[in-house]
Amino acid sequence: MSKKIYTGKVISNKMDKTVVVAVTRLFQHPVYKKTVKRVTKFKAHDEQNKCQIGDVVKIIEVRPLSKEKRWAVID
Repeated sequence: MSKKIYTGKVISNKMDKTVVVAVTRLFQHPVYKKTVKRVTKFKAHDEQNKCQIGDVVKIIEVRPLSKEKRWAVID
């Protein structure tokens, strides 16, 4: 089974070695057929603390690193 990879925007980097990434996805509403935008926030591991707010990054699914961290920055 392959690991999920998402592209999102860094919205917070105040934690040590952790960034919050907002992933936006578009989908069609099942009843009204309108395109709806949903934003999901993921906490991702950033080993070198390189990411700044506003950066567009790729995150990959990894083993649990803490209570809420299950993603790592790859790009």
